[in-house]
Amino acid sequence: MMDELRELYQEVILDHGKNPRNFRHPDDANREAKGENPMCGDRFMVYLKLKDGIVEDVAFQGRGCAISTASASMMTEVIKGKTEAEAKALFETFHDLCTKDDHDHGHHGPVDEDAMERLMVLSGVRQFPVRVKCATLAWHAMNAAIEGEDKASSE
Repeated sequence: MMDELRELYQEVILDHGKNPRNFRHPDDANREAKGENPMCGDRFMVYLKLKDGIVEDVAFQGRGCAISTASASMMTEVIKGKTEAEAKALFETFHDLCTKDDHDHGHHGPVDEDAMERLMVLSGVRQFPVRVKCATLAWHAMNAAIEGEDKASSE
């Protein structure tokens, strides 16, 4: 079973890493934030179009390793159409998924279980602490953009 999960993890990372979804700069974005990992050089801008508390559009640009690019790509797919509160709850839950062995999906409020199931393939980074920042970089930038900040901290 672990071999199957590892193979799926690798397939998803490679697919999203080579063919990232929503890799663009939308003209009508009204929030943006930069995420940067000075340890490895990963650098992304996350763009949001928020209207009436809903993430109507989300995209990113930049460069990074396969894990950070895949995670950014997957993030854009799962938060589009969510409320700001739902996007923040997904951020917190995803962060726990990547950093804690005993994460609880309901701890940060109601979370889209389908989205979390799709994101589970990234939970393997927990075994490689140096890669956690790669997986969470764009998420920190997205959260900063929602908060109205222009730069994310991955701490």
